[in-house]
Amino acid sequence: MAQAKEGDTVKIHYTGTLDDGTVFDTSENRQPLAIIIGKGRIIPALEDALVGMDAGESKTLKIAAVDAYGSYDEGLVKTVGRNVLADGLEPEVGQRLKGTRMDGQTFGVTVTDVSDKSVTLDANHPLAGEDLTFDIQLVGVV
Repeated sequence: MAQAKEGDTVKIHYTGTLDDGTVFDTSENRQPLAIIIGKGRIIPALEDALVGMDAGESKTLKIAAVDAYGSYDEGLVKTVGRNVLADGLEPEVGQRLKGTRMDGQTFGVTVTDVSDKSVTLDANHPLAGEDLTFDIQLVGVV
């Protein structure tokens, strides 16, 4: 049986949890996730953990916040006037919005506070500052 290596397309089942046991994502009751190892489309530490695994093998991987989505950065939280939002948008706390930078790149923000005149937006990744645990199973090497 071949072990997974960089460049291989693999299929995995996974469950990601926070330190308090909260599940933030899982492939349970879905098709396994297909990944090309080395393409950088998932957290690098998770990708690295797949290298050398055999089909059917499972493991638990703990990833520190700094190696996952980074530390939480208070500098990425900004309060802006409601006038900068799209006309007709009624923001709600917890809502995810997309913005566009001056260079045309898009980015996501989470609404964390709303008042009559302003909205507080958090551009941190929703999992920034969180240590993550992944239970992974390599379903197969395609």
